[in-house]
Amino acid sequence: MNAPPQPQPRSVKPRTIPAKLPHHGLSAGRPDPLGATWDGEGVNFAIFSADAELIELCLFSEDGRTELARIPLRERDGDVWHVYVAGLTPGTLYGYRAHGRYLPEEGFRFNANKLLIDPYAKRLTGPLRHTDATLGYIAKSPRADLSFDTRDSAFAVPKAIVTDPGFAWGEDRPPRHRRSLSVHYETHVKGMTAQHPGVDRRKRGTFLGLASAPVLDHLNKLGVTTVQLMPVQAHVDERFLTEKALTNYWGYSTIGFFAPDPRFLRENQLWEFQTMVRRFHSAGIEVILDVVYNHTGEGNHLGPTLSFRGLDNRSYYRLGQNPRFYDDVTGTGNTLNIDHPAVLRMVMDSLRYWVETMHVDGFRFDLATTLGRGPQGFDASRGFVSAIRQDPVLNRVKLVAEPWDVGLGGYQLGQFPHPFLELNDRYRDCVRRFWKGEAGTIGELAGRLTGSAELFDRQGRGATSSVNFVTSHDGFTLEDTVSYGAKRNWANGEENRDGHEPNHSDNMGVEGPSGDPKIRSARDQRKRNLLATLFLSQGTPMLLSGDEIGNSQGGNNNAYAQDNPTSWVNWDRPDRALAAFTGRLAALRRTHPVLRQRLFLHALPRHKDGIPDIFWRKPDGATPAPEDWQDPSWKTLCVELRASSFTPAYSMTDDVVFIVFNAGEGTDVTLPDCLPGRGWTRMLDTALPEAAPARVSGPVIPVAAQSVTLFTQAAA
Repeated sequence: MNAPPQPQPRSVKPRTIPAKLPHHGLSAGRPDPLGATWDGEGVNFAIFSADAELIELCLFSEDGRTELARIPLRERDGDVWHVYVAGLTPGTLYGYRAHGRYLPEEGFRFNANKLLIDPYAKRLTGPLRHTDATLGYIAKSPRADLSFDTRDSAFAVPKAIVTDPGFAWGEDRPPRHRRSLSVHYETHVKGMTAQHPGVDRRKRGTFLGLASAPVLDHLNKLGVTTVQLMPVQAHVDERFLTEKALTNYWGYSTIGFFAPDPRFLRENQLWEFQTMVRRFHSAGIEVILDVVYNHTGEGNHLGPTLSFRGLDNRSYYRLGQNPRFYDDVTGTGNTLNIDHPAVLRMVMDSLRYWVETMHVDGFRFDLATTLGRGPQGFDASRGFVSAIRQDPVLNRVKLVAEPWDVGLGGYQLGQFPHPFLELNDRYRDCVRRFWKGEAGTIGELAGRLTGSAELFDRQGRGATSSVNFVTSHDGFTLEDTVSYGAKRNWANGEENRDGHEPNHSDNMGVEGPSGDPKIRSARDQRKRNLLATLFLSQGTPMLLSGDEIGNSQGGNNNAYAQDNPTSWVNWDRPDRALAAFTGRLAALRRTHPVLRQRLFLHALPRHKDGIPDIFWRKPDGATPAPEDWQDPSWKTLCVELRASSFTPAYSMTDDVVFIVFNAGEGTDVTLPDCLPGRGWTRMLDTALPEAAPARVSGPVIPVAAQSVTLFTQAAA
């Protein structure tokens, strides 16, 4: 049975522009570019809506409290509405109102009483104020979102700000590190600096604080080439969080795809972000952004009307069979309809803006499977994935996919084409399970150490396509991985039901912090083993900020709502020895090309010398038989690495390394024969982290329990 006709929004008569406004009049303007564009004499406004009956531009006072004018956009080219207002300057505050039908069961949700944020806004005034007035319906009505609310929401909604994004970049150049040399470092703008004693208190938690000298020095010592910033685009805090005095700290709730979030800006100016990027580049470090184009902060059908919903609900969102509800494959309440040409254009325009105007070096795409979904499910050969691969601006920057979402067929690890890298959660789980002592993991470990070839070795992709990690923002920190057997997410207010599981963690005998020297020593050793495995694996390593100094979140493995010391990196008593060890690992990786090859290793003879590029060994030097790979008692994996057999002769290296991954008791290991005139040097031993490189003499050498040892060949 169909619902009765829904009430239409009351007619709002456009207001005239008061004479006190500094303008010389209105003109048609142009439909391109979208957004608010200042040309030195005035501002061109252009906005997309296919279903609206009228769009009004609303201008506000400097404090954002008073609506000064409503200007109807009479010009329409296709589905783009536009007007030019002479005399306006950067700093002008504005928003939109969209008139049209309010028929939720047909997907129409126009309500001109709700102020709407420009999807192309370059700056916003501040946070959303949660109030029922932002809802398009009457909150307590028995008809829920089928009812219609007439309250003006302008007092609660952030205003867009006309902005001139020009910046004196000088000699800024992107570092453009080769993939084989890349070391990624995932961090949060505020979390990295909120408690950093070397950062000016006035700049802590901001872009300027993140790019301060103490942070840059720390990253350079670690060998970081690329910082991956958790979401910095303008986002909102969900109402259910604010009602519990929490916030969306992680920021995966975007409302402005072109605007940096004001909470990371001291003066709410674009130059602050641009200055950060320039400083990172000067330090030789790339900046990639974690971006969320799979959904928005407007939530499900009961969420607020802030921008996209009110401008053109049926175009911006994927609707279900009943268009009143959203097709939600993101777990957030809605899914952006990137199949729509205007929505795809918005995403592509946004990405190009961050590269060309803000000089970022790449992107990490949250729930990237959603971006590749079409009518028949995920298809990497079409839509967004195809568009970005052919784009001359975007196909030259670093692209990292989180290859899953929560919809049917959402797990697509290994299915993204070049030039995408992919976060490899199978790597994380396997490495944790191996060092935890789980039986039967050694066969899979061999595959993960060599770039997960079964997933990525196709269509010309490289081993660097696998972004290897043992921790990320989503899950336990490294310290908590060796300190907790169970998550402790009570502070999130969800009765500890949220968060990733299983964690494959191990508390080493005591749950939580421990002062027992034996427990502490075992945990420190396990952390070194996990980090050493990460840096000695083929692929692109990614560190989580704070892991290198022993940062803990108290067992919270889903601290998305904790904008407090739980999530902030604790610099009070940093583990400087672990940080130095991490830097040493990065240096080893940088020095030895065989540890960071783009080409896969398949144990094939090399044209140069006929020697296979990889040998797997048991501790006694024997080659494992097929049945050995299934032996649950096998705990010590040895591997000898050379340059890939596919390496061109002109870049072939004589570099040879031998690595022992021992998750069992102490044992003797037989070293392989060296090339004539060479001998083995022990370069790394996680059981002796401060030991200097040392020559080893005998073919049989002892290896400590629960350790990683690396040997290199050098001239005798």
